[in-house]
Amino acid sequence: MLNLLKKNLSRTRTALKERLTTIFSSNRNREEILQELEESLLLADIGWPTTEKIIKALRQNSPKTASPLEIESLLKKEILTILKAATPEALSSSEKKIIMVVGINGGGKTTSVAKLAHYYSNQGQKVLLVAADTFRAAAQEQLAIWAERLGLPLIKGQYGADPAAVVYDALQSFKAKNYDVCLIDTAGRLHTNRNLMGELEKIRRVIAREFSGAPHEILLVLDASLGQNALIQAQEFYKFSGLTGIFLAKLDGTAKGGCVISIADQLHLPIKFVGVGERENDYLLFSPEDFVDALLS
Repeated sequence: MLNLLKKNLSRTRTALKERLTTIFSSNRNREEILQELEESLLLADIGWPTTEKIIKALRQNSPKTASPLEIESLLKKEILTILKAATPEALSSSEKKIIMVVGINGGGKTTSVAKLAHYYSNQGQKVLLVAADTFRAAAQEQLAIWAERLGLPLIKGQYGADPAAVVYDALQSFKAKNYDVCLIDTAGRLHTNRNLMGELEKIRRVIAREFSGAPHEILLVLDASLGQNALIQAQEFYKFSGLTGIFLAKLDGTAKGGCVISIADQLHLPIKFVGVGERENDYLLFSPEDFVDALLS
């Protein structure tokens, strides 16, 4: 798993590692190292607020005579601290799981739903897919293709139907046929659309009314290839109550993998999955330790 993560972080890893190797193999003093390190972290798309936080921590926790090796060790510890602080929760252990998946269109949301379906199916759980994006025929068609490929049932509504009504019908089937996991693909027309947030809240209320304690997970899909712009995507969805974690899609092939650190730091939401390809099994459960090792070791 670590080797796979290294492979998919290769562009970020190569660019960052080359710069860090130059910095930490030099005879510069601590302040010179920290100044160059700050620039390197920004170039890795870690973002200014998180970079500033890391550099401040390194300055506070290292003596003025600290060697490059000591600073490098502290850097790894500080990044790991940030990632661990944002990843304290396990996946829901509820016997029955109702999971909403939210995010903007084009961010990898529907493909991420398929990956979640693969994950739970591989655990021997009976999965039901729900196409609650009734505003885009393409979204329903895409999920239908995934459902057929995975051999899973799909509930969908007519174009333009009330998404909450589609979810209600799906939940009745979920109960009647004794499914274990219900994965709901929601609309994501624009991350600035207030009506969309209202629709998501309505779906959440319908689920809560039908199942006590549900939804058990509300996962926000973010496009890692957008780097810091993924945080802009997230800001509007962050207003939506009940988010439990992040599915970070499209981590493969981007040189902006450093955004993982700032996303964890700025959103204070656990990163639970990362997507590393287009196939249904191209995903990893997120591990802070593996990420730091893949990025910096």
